[in-house]
This record gives sequence, C-alpha cells and structure tokens, in this order.
Amino acid sequence: MSQAILRTDRIKLVPLSDEHLEHEIELDADPEVMRYLTSSARSREEVEVLHRQRVAAAGRVAGLGFWVGFVDGQFVGWWILEPPEGVDQGPIEGQAELGYRLLRRRWRQGLASEGARELIRHGFEDLRLTRIFAETMAVNTASRATMTAIGMQYVRTFHLDWEAPLPGSHLGEVEYAITREQWLAYQATNAGPVAAS
Repeated sequence: MSQAILRTDRIKLVPLSDEHLEHEIELDADPEVMRYLTSSARSREEVEVLHRQRVAAAGRVAGLGFWVGFVDGQFVGWWILEPPEGVDQGPIEGQAELGYRLLRRRWRQGLASEGARELIRHGFEDLRLTRIFAETMAVNTASRATMTAIGMQYVRTFHLDWEAPLPGSHLGEVEYAITREQWLAYQATNAGPVAAS
C-alpha cells in the first residue's frame, strides 16, 4: 500500500516528495518553529539530508510516512505517521508515531489538530494500527495541548541525554498515546456514533 492522499475540511495532505523540499527549507529556517527541536534554524544542507530521510520513511512500513499540508493551495506544514524508532517505544508492528510541524503564521488556527485527527483516522481505519503515540518536550505546552485535544492521553515522562540540552530539557520528554479502542470510544463521545470497522 502506498501513501494515500488525505483530506480534511481545510487541508489537503499529500505524500512528501522532492517537489516539497523548498517548503521544508522554509519551515526549518524559522528558529521559533525549531524551538523545541534544535533551538536554531537549520541550513539548506541540513534540510536536504533530512528530506531524503523523510521521503525514505514511506518505504519502511506500507502506508506510513510524511504528508505535506496545503490550505487553498498554500503550504502550511507537514504531518507524519512513522514507525517507532526508539528502543523504548515498543514494537513496530501495529504502532506509529504521530508528529506535526507548521509554519508560524499558521499557528493557532486549529490546523495542527485537524491534520493530526485525519492521520489518526487513517492510521486506525485504513491501516488497522492498534496504537498511535506522540512525543515532545515536557515544556512544549502548545504541542501537549494539541495531543490532548485530539484524544491522546498522557503516558509518561522520560529523560534523554542530549549533547546540547535545550532550555527546559531537564524537565524531560513526554509521551502521549491513543489506542484504536480509545479512538473508537472518543469518536462515539465527540463525533457521534461511528461505524464498526
């Protein structure tokens, strides 16, 4: 199964390809966007390396990968559902990690949660995943609020060793997650009944 093109009320989500490189460069060039990742802008060369890794992610597990989001034809950011990579993240089978990164001018418009909800739906309904999780720095309150808004629940706080720790890293990283059963129950409570799948 190749990556599907996904749609929400406002966002068209298309699989990441080479034609989207300039959008990735624009996104990673904003130090505020990168605040909880590197705390500084990334160079074109750094993004080119990451772009190749992001495109390759789609080949690791059928249906998973990176999606680039457009609203009215304008780039707004990207979303991911990718296989777990960390040794502490559990088995790849049936799981995926959710992520999102938006242009600063598109923050606080509900787009992060809108795109994330569609990837979760795609993961559980189309790909038959059993669990989707997301991670961020404990101090990243905006991302944590998005995770909560889309029905994910706090799982744990954990600490990583960083060569160059970011401000707030001493408070650790957090993991949020939702299982397929929780998602079905959340859908029933928040969006009316859903068809059994």
